[in-house]
Amino acid sequence: MKRFTVLFFSALCAAIMNIPVAAQTLTNEVLLNGVSMLDTPYVGGVLDRENTEELVLNTDELDCTTFVEYAIAMTLAPMKENNIKDEAVFSDYVQKLRYRDGKVEGYTSRLHYMTEWAQNAIKAGILEDVTATNSQYTMQVQTTYMTSHPQLYRHLANNAQNVQKMREIEQRLNGTEVHYIPQDKLTSDGFDWIHDGDIIMFTTNEPGLDIAHMGLAFKVNGKLALLHASSKDKKVTITKYTINKLLEDNPKWTGIRVLRIRK
Repeated sequence: MKRFTVLFFSALCAAIMNIPVAAQTLTNEVLLNGVSMLDTPYVGGVLDRENTEELVLNTDELDCTTFVEYAIAMTLAPMKENNIKDEAVFSDYVQKLRYRDGKVEGYTSRLHYMTEWAQNAIKAGILEDVTATNSQYTMQVQTTYMTSHPQLYRHLANNAQNVQKMREIEQRLNGTEVHYIPQDKLTSDGFDWIHDGDIIMFTTNEPGLDIAHMGLAFKVNGKLALLHASSKDKKVTITKYTINKLLEDNPKWTGIRVLRIRK
C-alpha cells in the first residue's frame, strides 16, 4: 500500500481549464488524499481477478469507484505516529463502503450499483446526501444492466445463481427516488453548496444503469472541475474543463448527485 503524503500542487491547479491561479495550498483533506493518487493508472476489473470474493486493497491500480473509496477511507483513517495512515482503520472503512452492511459474503454482497452504494454509506453514517437537501429535482432508479449483460461480468457469466441474486437486488432498487441536479441546471460555477472533496456521481439514461461515473468535486476560482480515475485518460487526473461541460460532452449522462463525508 502506498504511503499517504500531503502534496502541494499550485502549478497543477493553475493548469486546470487554463485559469490563472495564484500559488495556493489545498486544505481540504479528501482532496489532498485524492491528489496523492494523481497519475495512478486506471485499470478496470481489479476487484474481479480472484475466483472468490475478498477485500482487495490495491491503491496502485484504480477505477472510478475504488479511487473514491480509497480517498474517503484515507480521510477517515487516523494518522499514526510515523505519519502514515492507520491501515487497519483504512481497510475497515473500505470494507464498510464496498460491501452491503460491511460484510464480505460473495460477489453479490459487493455494492455494484452506486444507488445502493450510496444508501449503504449513508446508513453507515459515512456519507450524507447533500443533493437531497439542496435540489428539488428527483428521478426514479431502474436497474437491470448487470442481469441484462451478464457476459460483461466475470462472476455473472455462466453463474445462474449470482445472476438471480443480482436480479433480486435490482428489483429492490427499482423505483427508488433520488434527488439529483439535471444537466441543464448545472452551470460552470456549480453551486455554493457543492464543496471541494464532495463525491460527484453522474446519473445516466443508459437503459438499466443508475450511475455512469464518479469522482471528487474540485473548485478552482469558482469553477467546478472533477478529480477522478479516468478510463479515457487511463489514470487519475483532473479535468481541464468544468463538470457541466463534461455532462454536455456525454449525451447519456443526465446530471449529478452530490454526497459528502460525515466527520
